[in-house]
Amino acid sequence: MKSFLGYVIVACALSVLAFALGSYQTDVYRKLLLWITLALSYNFLFGTAGQVAFSHFTFYGIGAYAIVILMFKVGLPLAVAAPLGVALCVVLALAVAIPATRLEGFYLALATLAFAQLFIVVLNEGGEITGGTGGLASYRLPDIFGMRVSGPWYTIVIVLLLMATHAVLARLEASHFGRACRAVRDDAEAAQASGIDVRRTKVLAYAITSALAGVAGMVYAFVDNTVNPPIFGLENAFLLLFMVIVGGSGRRAGAIVGAVLLYLLPFVLSPLIGHHHALVFGLVMVAVVLFQPRGLIGLWDRFRPARRTA
Repeated sequence: MKSFLGYVIVACALSVLAFALGSYQTDVYRKLLLWITLALSYNFLFGTAGQVAFSHFTFYGIGAYAIVILMFKVGLPLAVAAPLGVALCVVLALAVAIPATRLEGFYLALATLAFAQLFIVVLNEGGEITGGTGGLASYRLPDIFGMRVSGPWYTIVIVLLLMATHAVLARLEASHFGRACRAVRDDAEAAQASGIDVRRTKVLAYAITSALAGVAGMVYAFVDNTVNPPIFGLENAFLLLFMVIVGGSGRRAGAIVGAVLLYLLPFVLSPLIGHHHALVFGLVMVAVVLFQPRGLIGLWDRFRPARRTA
C-alpha cells in the first residue's frame, strides 16, 4: 500500500509539471521521461541480467515504426495495432536472443550491434512501407473515446508509462526470476550448477526488456508525430549504455540519475561552449568510469552512512 501511494505521489508530481511548461520545455520533458523509461529497462538487461546488448534502442525503433505502419499503412485501430506491435517486438527479440545468448560478452555485443545496423538498413531501403530515409510523418494519434489526447495530457500518458515500467521492473528484480538473472550475471556456471536454466533466463530477460523498449517506442511515435532512421541510430544506442554506466548499473535509481544527467547535459553545455560540449561529455564519462566505477549513485551510498553518523 505504501509503495502504491508512493507511485501515485510521484506520478501526480510529474504530471503537474507537464502543465507548467512551455511548448519547447514540454518537448524536452517528454523525451527525458522516455529516456528514463528506456534506461530503466536497459538497466535490467545490462546491470541485472549482465547482457551487453546494443539492440535495446533498436526495439524502441521497432515499436515506433510498428505502431505507425500498422495504424496508418495497414489501417488497423490502435487497440489492435498496439498488441500486434508488442508481439512483433517479442518475436524479433526471441529470434535474436535464442541464437545470440549462446554467445558471451564481446561476441554477444557484436551480434546485437549487427542486428541494430540491419534495422537501420531495412528502414532506409523500406520504400513506401518505412518511408525510406525520410521516414514517416504527418500523422497523429486518433481520438480515444472521442477525446483528443495531446499537449500536457499526452505527457501524462508518458508519465504513466514510466511509472508502469518502473513497477514492472521492481517486481521482476524482487522475484525469483530477478535473483536468477543476478546469479547468471555473477557466475553462469555456478548458477547452472544450482539448477538455474541459464539460457532460458537470458532469453526471457532479453525478450521482456525488448518488449518494454518497444512499448516506449510506440508512445514516442506520437511525441513528434514523425519517425525516421537517424533517430534510432547507433549513437543513441551507445548513449543509453553510457547512461546506465554513469548512473550506476544494476540500480534503478542509478539508471534514472544517468538518464537525467546525460540527456540534459548537452542542453546546459551547448549555450556555454558550443559544439565542444561533446568533449566535456566524454571527459565526464571517463572520469566516472575511472573514479566512480559504481556510478554516480555510489556517491549517495557513501554520503548516506555519513549522514547517519552525523
